[in-house]
Amino acid sequence: MSLDAKTVTRIARLARIGLQPEEVETLGQDMSSIINWVEQLKEVDVTGVDPMIGTGLAKPRLREDRVTDGNCRDKVLSNAPEREGPFYTVPKVVE
Repeated sequence: MSLDAKTVTRIARLARIGLQPEEVETLGQDMSSIINWVEQLKEVDVTGVDPMIGTGLAKPRLREDRVTDGNCRDKVLSNAPEREGPFYTVPKVVE
């Protein structure tokens, strides 16, 4: 399949690709090669070939939701530049 200059220019505009007039022919040839390759893939016989895992076949790995960093308030607060009791102290930003 070969694409004409008008079609190549339209595709480039839709894809927001800045295209110089001298690049139209080269891009058209490249796009035609890609389309021809996809056409070749359509001819491959895949009967009896199991599909690869996709979104429909994959099962998510589930784990129990549990707190893993609890009861270490003092360790966390030790990183604070300033603190008051069990709280971070931050500068006032609203008057």
